[in-house]
Amino acid sequence: MQNDFGSKGGMFDRAGIDISGIQRAVGPTARVIAAARDLRMPVVYLKMGYSSDLSDLGTSDAPNRIRHLQIFRVGDSMTAPDGSECRILIRDTWGTDIVSDLKPEAEDVVLYKTRFSGFYDTELDTVLKNADIKYLVVTGCTTSVCVESTIRDAFFRDYHCILLTDCTSEPIASDASRSNHDASITLVQILFGWTSTADHFLKAIEERVHERVELAE
Repeated sequence: MQNDFGSKGGMFDRAGIDISGIQRAVGPTARVIAAARDLRMPVVYLKMGYSSDLSDLGTSDAPNRIRHLQIFRVGDSMTAPDGSECRILIRDTWGTDIVSDLKPEAEDVVLYKTRFSGFYDTELDTVLKNADIKYLVVTGCTTSVCVESTIRDAFFRDYHCILLTDCTSEPIASDASRSNHDASITLVQILFGWTSTADHFLKAIEERVHERVELAE
């Protein structure tokens, strides 16, 4: 949920991609993150960003490199909406900052990734294992690309994933009779985990907290 994906003037917006669905997912996601922090659940942010020399984009014939350069102009210089000079999808610039309504806090974990999956060549698996975490509540964009790729990799590593369907969005084929967003949700429901919504998740948390209070009394 970084500026290059979900903010006006970011990479998606500059490429003519409709980001309205991603922006609608921000509100529910913010409520889920706030509740998670209240319960001291670890919050992990994954940011897609490349080094300034593009050395981690892939070899010259790598599909990841070819598509990102040709379609999204990764590495091109631009002026961000806040007036800062930055480069598209380059680390530690406006484009790879998390959108303002979901900004990480000091206790959160923030990791960079260079491929769609959050597990590929990152410290994510180590971070989760060191914290003895087995259950993941997944939010973000885009549903059928980064989100699904990360959930698949989590499944292969025996994590239990819950995808909150209103905390993610997929602009690709969003106007099709059966969208990529819906297809990914179906796959997760059947094979790779479970799905829920922000409201149901928050209600479950509230009920759990109430049960603990009653036990304490």
